[in-house]
Amino acid sequence: MTQTPAAPPAVLKMTTLDCGDVAAESAFWAGLLGWSVVHQQQEYAMLAGPGDQPALGLGLVVDHQPPAWPDEGGRKQFHLDLACADVAAAEARAVELGGAVADPQPGETWRVLLSPAGHPFCLTDAARW
Repeated sequence: MTQTPAAPPAVLKMTTLDCGDVAAESAFWAGLLGWSVVHQQQEYAMLAGPGDQPALGLGLVVDHQPPAWPDEGGRKQFHLDLACADVAAAEARAVELGGAVADPQPGETWRVLLSPAGHPFCLTDAARW
């Protein structure tokens, strides 16, 4: 007899990143991902991803300290991996939007960049996924 799995006790609806400037960070991620800013105030913004579902939040933290890159002190808790049809074009767009290329670069199959608030993220070739 097969049992029906129980409904999970929680469902992940959104990931929220801390930052010192909500407007700059929301403009960066909306521009890079092609998502819409569906809510914005000084303290918080919410971006909708595919299907218009809220997917990324940005929360103001006064005196925000960005994670370190490279992370030798254990402060970077997570990062986003973004699949790109053209990694170089995505990198150029990220920099145009206020991001920065991280130094050093740890490999040749992806590029590590930093959002305006200093959050590391990786750009990878979509064909490798």
